[in-house]
Formats: sequence, structure tokens, C-alpha cells
Amino acid sequence: MTLPMPAAKPAVANFSSGPCAKRPGWTPEALKGAALGRSHRAKIGKTKLEQAIGLTREILGVPADYRIGIVPASDTGAVEMALWSLLGARGVDMLAWESFGAEWVTDVVKQLKLEDARVFKAGYGDLVDFSKVDAKTRDIVFTWNGTTSGVRVANADWIPADREGLAICDATSAAFAQRLDWDKLDVVTFSWQKVLGGEAAHGMLILSPRAVARLESYTPAWPLPKIFRLTKGGKLIEGIFKGETINTPSLLCVEDYLDALDWAKTVGGLDGLIARADANLAAIERFVAKTPWIEFLAKDEATRSNTSVCLKVVDPAVTALDADGQAAFAKALSSAIEAEKAGLDIASYRDAPPGLRIWCGATVQTSDVEALLPWLEWSFQRAKAALG
Repeated sequence: MTLPMPAAKPAVANFSSGPCAKRPGWTPEALKGAALGRSHRAKIGKTKLEQAIGLTREILGVPADYRIGIVPASDTGAVEMALWSLLGARGVDMLAWESFGAEWVTDVVKQLKLEDARVFKAGYGDLVDFSKVDAKTRDIVFTWNGTTSGVRVANADWIPADREGLAICDATSAAFAQRLDWDKLDVVTFSWQKVLGGEAAHGMLILSPRAVARLESYTPAWPLPKIFRLTKGGKLIEGIFKGETINTPSLLCVEDYLDALDWAKTVGGLDGLIARADANLAAIERFVAKTPWIEFLAKDEATRSNTSVCLKVVDPAVTALDADGQAAFAKALSSAIEAEKAGLDIASYRDAPPGLRIWCGATVQTSDVEALLPWLEWSFQRAKAALG
């Protein structure tokens, strides 16, 4: 016997892990101040870009001597700039525990073809053994929060403060929802469309003084396309970190990011943003604790993401199915809920194990997460009944 359809739905049913839900109360009216039709090099455009950099520094607590730049091609572009511009000066340890980390491994091993690159991989739900990583003498590349695995780094204690190499961190699903240990990080990247729900296509590249020193003292053996170049004549192109972007940014997207940053201040800045994401995760934790058919993909509670929350079905009737059958069951769960417009874009990432992925970043209201959960139960009972 299946459950009756829940009576209530989330007020906002957007649970996509990117682009993510807009901040509460957002309407297109928030963009009315955008400098449309104006050059980004004009005073009005450059001022807005400088404001975006300044507010990013303020809310994230980025040290004053770290550079912050707005770069093309979202977080992917920012990571690629770092890998192609900085790696090769010394050996590198590549750490991967989800899809995007695996892509950075591919870039370094198969595209840059670095000879001294060690690869450490963990399956979905796990992290690598940090005790085996040489974060002291080698460069390291890792994702802070696995957008496709729901696993995050608990802290940066494993990175020495007196390291000789650079720590390059893809923090796109962590920034604004998790604390980043700036003293342990030399390159940090993220995109606007994650925790603050901004529009896509723009990346943020944050460099420590140590990363700048590497850029100014090391020239890669391979050619760099213009879109990756951070130096000229052996010196950092400072303008990139003062709002003078490499290519033309969307000033409409810039306005949207500014709106999200202003909203972040109204909810208590970084502390408030983290608290909102934590509350969303806590709602799902309560549901999982009382629901025998579902578990977190993250195996260790300390490493559960509070943004990209990934879940797996563990009911014996489902786990007894072959891989295709389990994938079809998971798809049936998300499809039924989406058909009722009670929860949109909650299927797991295409390369991840079949299951559910519910975005719980700071722009999502906890009341909406709580309203979604009865629909998970309804959908599961409906799909299980269909198994016969």
C-alpha cells in the first residue's frame, strides 16, 4: 500500500546543485541597477567589479595580502588557470574523491603530462588517506567539498603551515558555507552560481603571496593561451585583481552577484551563511536517522557536506537489483517528485552512484527542505510498490 501524496510542497522547489537556488525573496527587480550597455572598463563597470571583489574579501575573511580576481569560465576556468600556470615547478600530489577532482587529475596527467605527479583517489563517499600525501614538499590539488559526492574536507590540519609547495583548492561548493583555512591555502577557486545562487560563467581566483611568487619566478614549459595568462614580463598582471577582467564580463551577472553578497551581509555574513546551510543538513540528518531505506553517501559523519547533500538507497529490495535496476529506481524517485514540482533537480550527478542529491546551500530555506522530505518517502513507497 503506497502513501497518500503529501499535502504541502516547498515554497521554492529548486534544489539544483548548480546553478543553485536564488536567495530568498529574489526577483528580477534586484538587477535594476545593472550597468547594461556600458563598458566594463568604464568607471561604472569597473566600480561594480571592484565592489564584487571587496565584498568577497569582506564576507569570506580573505587576508588583505591575498589577491582576488574575477576570471572567465566559472570555477572550471579558475582551476584550469591555476593548474596550467603554476604546476610543473615541483612534484604534485593530485587528490580526487569525486568527478571534478578526477577531471583535474586528467588535466595534469593526460594534458599537461607532468612526469612527477602522484595520484591519490578515493571512491564516492570516502576521502583519501591524508597521511600518505606529501603536503610539505610537493604541490597539492584537491576539492574542499565534493559537489558530486557529498563529502567535504573536515579541516586543513593535514597541510603544514611551513609547506614548501602550493596548496591549490577547488572550493566551489564550500565557499560561503564552510570555513576555509586561508593560512593553509595558496590558491582558492569558486563560482558565483553555488552557495550564493549567482548566475553562471564567472569564476573567482584567489592567490596567496606564495602563489604570486611562484607565478613571477616560474615559467611553464608549455604555451599558455591568453585566457590563462596571469603574468606579463615576469610580473603579475595586477589589473586582473582590481576589476580589469581578462575578457568581457556580464555586468548583469555582476549585479546579481552583488545582490547576493549584500543579502549575505543581512543574514550575518559568513557565520549566518554557514548556520543556514548547517540547518538544512540537520533537517536531512533527522530524516535519515528515522528512515531505514536511505543513508548518506558520505561514510563519515565528520565529512558530510552541508551543501551538496548526497544520499543512497539501501533498502534490500533495491540493493538486490543489478546496477541498471538500481539506477532506474533512483531515477524513478527523482522523476516522480519532479513531475509534481515538489523537488526539482534532485537526481544524483551523472557520474556518481545512483541516488539523490539535494542542494542545501545558504540560499535554500530550511522550511523548504523539510517540506521536500515527505515527498521522498512518498516517492520511495510508490517506486518500491512498482517493483512488485
